[in-house]
Amino acid sequence: MDRDLSDDDSVVDLSFEAESPPAPPAELLERLPSCDWLLQGGGQQIFFPPLEAPGRPLEQRCWSSFMEHSRVPMMTEEVAREALLSFVSSKCCYGRAAAGDLVIQELKQQTLCRYRLETFTESRISEWTFQPFTNQSVDGPQRGTSPRLWDIKVQVPPMFQEDTKKFQVPHSSLVKGCHKCHGRGRYKCSGCHGAGMVRCPSCSGAKRKAKQSRRCQMCSGSGRRRCSTCSGRGNKTCATCKGEKKLLHFIQLVIVWKNSLFEFMSEHRLNCPGELLAKAKGESLFKDESTMVYPIVDFPLREISLASQRGIAEHSAALASRARVLQQRQTIELIPLTEVHYWYQGQTYVYYIYGTDHRVYVVDYPERYCCGCTII
Repeated sequence: MDRDLSDDDSVVDLSFEAESPPAPPAELLERLPSCDWLLQGGGQQIFFPPLEAPGRPLEQRCWSSFMEHSRVPMMTEEVAREALLSFVSSKCCYGRAAAGDLVIQELKQQTLCRYRLETFTESRISEWTFQPFTNQSVDGPQRGTSPRLWDIKVQVPPMFQEDTKKFQVPHSSLVKGCHKCHGRGRYKCSGCHGAGMVRCPSCSGAKRKAKQSRRCQMCSGSGRRRCSTCSGRGNKTCATCKGEKKLLHFIQLVIVWKNSLFEFMSEHRLNCPGELLAKAKGESLFKDESTMVYPIVDFPLREISLASQRGIAEHSAALASRARVLQQRQTIELIPLTEVHYWYQGQTYVYYIYGTDHRVYVVDYPERYCCGCTII
């Protein structure tokens, strides 16, 4: 006979609900005496300390000395040819003959400046979370006052390396009955609604298949089969409390270290794609690192000074209200760029050499036999 658990008070009918653990209702968790400053008006809140007073701005720099000690070597025909040969050798469908026999007609060289601003920040988020209670020790408010979020000492990762870590706030724990199963540890199976048996899928409960006189072999003529969802038990273990009936609630501190990047490339007159130049290796000209850097105001190339001012202003406006700035770093790099015009078999072609590692971008190589590889 089929088992009916509809009148069993020890099992909650949650067959209509999802099994994933939802958040408990807000009224379930009373405000902890030591945490009145937490979770005001919602289940999650971001906290950050007052901004520290900035230091003194740096004195004006002598950029001429920087330029003298950070010169990018001039491109020569020999280096330009070697760069193209190296590029062609890395491509399966590019012939080497053109690279070896071409006649270089002109080298147009330009040195670009790339400005980068990195702002490394830390933000702290508090949120209620829970886990099954297995009679572990409970660190509740009776053991003391919970520290404020920014008073909790943690190990900061290396500067400018992003990371996320989670910590249990001391003295914020409390034990409650599971809100999903109402403290019973199990609930009715959604497949059989607590009966443990379901209609036979082969004969649809008719005990015999249509137009057949013999009984259904799958259910042995009973018209019912054991529920595969609960293995015939009629109920399932609560996925929220794992059958423990109780939950340990606590305030969790989530710390996010993020590195925000602002980047600007000086204007160039050559037709090399900007996305390649943004990734190019450069010669370091200047680096300034501090808790708060100041805009560059006296750089010979005015657009770099303006980019520095704009980047610092943008990061300040975007991050000041959401996180604490731990460190800032601004750099200027020199990016060499050469446009190579060459002649081969009566036609003129062009390719570009960019970066200190002499990467090559080919516009239209004369000995390309297939379309199986990219030109970048």
